[in-house]
Amino acid sequence: MGFWKSLFSSPDAATLPSRTKPEKNGAAIASTPRIVFSTDRELDLYELEELCDAVGWSRRPLRKVKKALQHSFLVVSMWEQRGTKRRLVGFARATSDCAFNATIWDVVVHPKFQSQGLGKALMKYTIKKLRNEDISNITLFADPHVVDFYRRLGFILDPEGIKGMFWYPD
Repeated sequence: MGFWKSLFSSPDAATLPSRTKPEKNGAAIASTPRIVFSTDRELDLYELEELCDAVGWSRRPLRKVKKALQHSFLVVSMWEQRGTKRRLVGFARATSDCAFNATIWDVVVHPKFQSQGLGKALMKYTIKKLRNEDISNITLFADPHVVDFYRRLGFILDPEGIKGMFWYPD
């Protein structure tokens, strides 16, 4: 239960460890990139597509991606901020009945930013936003290779014997 309590006490921004980069004269200056979350739906679809490409996802028609964003209950983007420059490094969205249930979709973190706790931070932020809207039942779909990641966040497989069903066109 400690994980769920921590959802409601964490800040909306995180700071990555400091890095140094050389100046033209050879001196090093400190550059502290920050990770910033946003719920703004106005995303550059090509930048989002590049992020999805980076993890090997299949391409989807941009018109459908745009429609999915417009009709999502929540859109969360995660950005690396260096001074005035921003780079999209993570993304998630959720659909909902706006009362009881939400389903999280399209969780992605750029490979260069994985294994740093940012996927966990993205999920914590997304769940916190959904809980702030009084959504109590949060579901998601996960590929087999990431099931353990979601388990560590408190998600369980097949709770109470619930069996999901799917219909696909022929």
